[in-house]
Amino acid sequence: MQAIFPSRKSDVHYLTEGGTETEIMYKFGHELPHFAMYPLLDNPKAVRDLERMFQRYLETVAQSGFSALMGGLDYRASPDWGKLLGYSAGGLAEMQHRSIEFLRDVAKPYNKQIASILFVGIVGPKGDAYSLNRTITAEESEDYHSIQLETLKDAKVDFVWAATFNNIPEAVGLSRAAARIGLPLCISFTLDSSHKLKSGPTLKEAILSVDAEAGDNKPICFGINCSHPLELEPALEPGNWIERVRNIRPNAVMMEKISLCKLGHLEEGNPSELGEQMGALAKRFPHIDMWGGCCGTWEAHLKEIARQVA
Repeated sequence: MQAIFPSRKSDVHYLTEGGTETEIMYKFGHELPHFAMYPLLDNPKAVRDLERMFQRYLETVAQSGFSALMGGLDYRASPDWGKLLGYSAGGLAEMQHRSIEFLRDVAKPYNKQIASILFVGIVGPKGDAYSLNRTITAEESEDYHSIQLETLKDAKVDFVWAATFNNIPEAVGLSRAAARIGLPLCISFTLDSSHKLKSGPTLKEAILSVDAEAGDNKPICFGINCSHPLELEPALEPGNWIERVRNIRPNAVMMEKISLCKLGHLEEGNPSELGEQMGALAKRFPHIDMWGGCCGTWEAHLKEIARQVA
């Protein structure tokens, strides 16, 4: 099966899932060691809760008239994180396959209700997305991320979404690996309260640098996730470069990232206000066609985002 990256069409929008980790922790009470979701597949109660959570997401997509970009379990499925969780290389690959198959199974009843459902492999950074880690070179990044990407290729995902990246060399190496393996890639950067990546560059500088250094191996597009609209909106400077941004997945509230994930409850903010903020961005940047949520968001936010964007 050939990997697919959705072409941009003026009358088609895509809706992703929301902040699956914060929802499964704080609405359903499941612990996520190292913020990893795929170990839940060995817990029958957690599987039932995951099914309900994704069913509500798909129902929201169906009601909105959008198409679905469905991912959400394999963010921590790279070698270092898998090792921390006690998985061998083979065991980690098995969990990746199970993660994608779980999504396919949940989506089957919605095939006639939703125009298009694409399955997305999610790759996170090698280190902590919200801290400055040891500098990783593009070459190290290419070697490291190739392992997870090869498994996602075997799992026949439609494309790969790289979430919460904050380091240009790591993004370059990932781009090279995805191009070599033959997987379409969208890289999503995270911005802090300074409206920049934690490693220092602006969003514009990061995108232009990755495109220049990756060359023919550059990603299909870029996005922003795990940032509140008040953090990300000032980063959307005018210029042709902004056409490279196709995906926005905001946090529900503006709060320090690690704190938002360790509150012990779901900090959901104001779904209507978040929808209005995303709707305003959709009017400014009509080429952006992939919308969703990140930490603190669930179907209440997705409904408002879809309504305002549409």
